[in-house]
Amino acid sequence: MPRLLVYDAYEDKIYTYPDIKESDSMPYSYGTTLTVREFRGKSGSNTLWTTIAAMEAWNLTRRRYGKGIGVGYAFRRIWEGGHGTRSQHYAGVAFDVGQNTTSANRKAIHTAAEETRAWGYVEPLSMTPTWVHFDRRYGTPACQGTTAGYPTVRRGSRGCYVMILQDALSTLGYPTGTKIDGIFGSRTESALRAYQRQAGLSVDGICGCSSWKQISSAVLGIGRTPTTID
Repeated sequence: MPRLLVYDAYEDKIYTYPDIKESDSMPYSYGTTLTVREFRGKSGSNTLWTTIAAMEAWNLTRRRYGKGIGVGYAFRRIWEGGHGTRSQHYAGVAFDVGQNTTSANRKAIHTAAEETRAWGYVEPLSMTPTWVHFDRRYGTPACQGTTAGYPTVRRGSRGCYVMILQDALSTLGYPTGTKIDGIFGSRTESALRAYQRQAGLSVDGICGCSSWKQISSAVLGIGRTPTTID
């Protein structure tokens, strides 16, 4: 049974579900429209994470569409790869759906997702002709001039982007603790400073644009390592 972390951006809290079953519905999802297994997709992770806001956006889309939506990809850990270096799939807030249905149904799903106005980004169908992508990212990207990427995180930050950072640093051999918890504390800061020092970055303990670029590029798709934590 996986361990599931759900970040509440409204209250800046993280809720833990230590023994959730694969057949269970995702917390905060509507009815049985999204199970843990569907959210996991092809990820082999022992720990999964998402946000309440992403589940609420899913609920609105599913209700507006009015029938089942097949999920091809949702959650991935950054060392599993499969997406870009700073993909929202690694934050657990992105969905690629409709791969096994018709183009007419994909258009209807896309329209439903846009009409909810709940997603931060619904990718144009011209860019994803065989699936529909939408995500509920949060925060302002650390790199200027883009709407993509991850926000700056620092001591005291909480949430799924801290989880990505803890996952990446520990996998690269910079221990952030015994478990991913999404709380940027002293051990995460020490690990980040150690990485920054080794990588020739400004050693400030803040994960901004330059640090995100180097860390995500270094860890993307390398697979689980002996230092990876769950």
